Amino acid sequence: MQALFDYIIKPKGKRYNNSIDVAGTELLINTEVFNHEFVNREAEVLAVPKNNKSEIKVGDTIVVHHNVFRRWHNIRGEEKNSKSYYRDGTYIVREDQIFLHKQLGHWQPLKGYCFVQPIKSIDKFDEAKERPLIGIVKYTDGTVNMGDLVGFTPFNEFEFVIDQQRLYRIISQDISIKYEYQGNEEKYNPSWT
Repeated sequence: MQALFDYIIKPKGKRYNNSIDVAGTELLINTEVFNHEFVNREAEVLAVPKNNKSEIKVGDTIVVHHNVFRRWHNIRGEEKNSKSYYRDGTYIVREDQIFLHKQLGHWQPLKGYCFVQPIKSIDKFDEAKERPLIGIVKYTDGTVNMGDLVGFTPFNEFEFVIDQQRLYRIISQDISIKYEYQGNEEKYNPSWT
């Protein structure tokens, strides 16, 4: 099956990443279906649209919006699938629900997005572990260079964990400044990732 404008995908693993292995026993760390932090965001592409103009191919791994695999409760308290659910564990998504794709072992963001890794706070009087609104570009769509130290506008950073690294997805046009390195910048990746 092939849609005209949409991708057909399936989650890599389960719908939710809400369990860890502790000494051979599965431990659930979250039981709420509405919490977006534990929704799986990685998927495998099963079919590309007939009108495909992107570099995404069948078999690629992609990172999607957190509501694609998420379940929810309707007004009567009944648990439902997201509107992206198609059938038999497959989902239909538009290109604007895809942020990153992996081809030949390398991640590449879609046009309009960059992924930035936060840096440690250097202010000894601040309780925050990381510096706000500043980070190092990890994946870029070409608007800035990988490794650049950039600043971005507030309320536009969305947290993702990609290959055990916590990154912020930033809309490329919301990157507001490129800083020069001072030499004391250190990447920040909390232990829970």
